[in-house]
Amino acid sequence: MDDVQNESQNNSVNQKPIAKKVNGVSIENLPDLLTVAEVADLLRVSKLTVKRWGKRGKLPAIRINARGDRRYRKEAVLWLLGIQAE
Repeated sequence: MDDVQNESQNNSVNQKPIAKKVNGVSIENLPDLLTVAEVADLLRVSKLTVKRWGKRGKLPAIRINARGDRRYRKEAVLWLLGIQAE
């Protein structure tokens, strides 16, 4: 029985912390600003849905450059998913 306890203790010490993933994407590897396509892939919705959410204030967008391309803060997307940013 002592062997079983020692083995389980060794396993818990050697284990790496598990990285949180959303739809197969590691949250730690996400950039601070996400494109419409990245958000849509992450949330598994269409790009048009992401843009509509921005217009309605559900997911506020940041406009960049002269074309007005949209970017979304990682924290806002994680909040929408119910995940606290680390």
